[in-house]
Amino acid sequence: METDERRLTVREWAEDDRPREKMLRKGTQSLSDAELLAILIGSGSRNETVVELSRRILHDCHDNLNELAQLSIADLCKRFKGIGEAKAITILAAMELGKRRKLSATLERKQITSSVHLFELFDPIMCDLPHEEFWVALLNGANKVIEVKRLTQGGSRQTVVDIPMLLKMALERSAQAVAVAHNHPSGQNRPSREDEEITRRIIKGCEAISIVFIDHIIIARGNYYSFADEGKI
Repeated sequence: METDERRLTVREWAEDDRPREKMLRKGTQSLSDAELLAILIGSGSRNETVVELSRRILHDCHDNLNELAQLSIADLCKRFKGIGEAKAITILAAMELGKRRKLSATLERKQITSSVHLFELFDPIMCDLPHEEFWVALLNGANKVIEVKRLTQGGSRQTVVDIPMLLKMALERSAQAVAVAHNHPSGQNRPSREDEEITRRIIKGCEAISIVFIDHIIIARGNYYSFADEGKI
């Protein structure tokens, strides 16, 4: 008697194992990360169902969606058989939408009263970056956010900060206070000597034009360092 080793198609799976049908019947909260990812990917291969492929991808990323979001399109295509450019683009687009939703929710509050608020503001922007970036939040007299802008972008270790440009932005937007942030892709959240020197220079520049300098935070893979909290401002 021959054994049929053919893989079942999605339509032949038990209904509880079909992500789309499961979502329709039980809602999005009932789906695992792998099942949600499977809906994005859409199809597997002759040797692997789409859910199996999704589980393999997540397992390789230590079941961490933030780690998945750090991969590039080239990384996804190279590391995972069954993922082509179109599927990789879909995955990263979904990751970016999630990031922007988190940022939008933070901006609705707008008022900055602590380093935690700054972390919530800047972390969605920089949490997945493989290189350093330096950002500024321009605030009004009530510490409400007027605008958040990237000032500079650098390499994997350090970015050069254009302080005159930062001050020019603040004056053009009639900001009464500013806060800045940059990321350490290494995950090390302690400031370097260069970070401390940049902070001192920004403080002096803000004092010269009568703008309040709120804080400088360093984002490092879910953690942060605050110069204000450490008494360095």
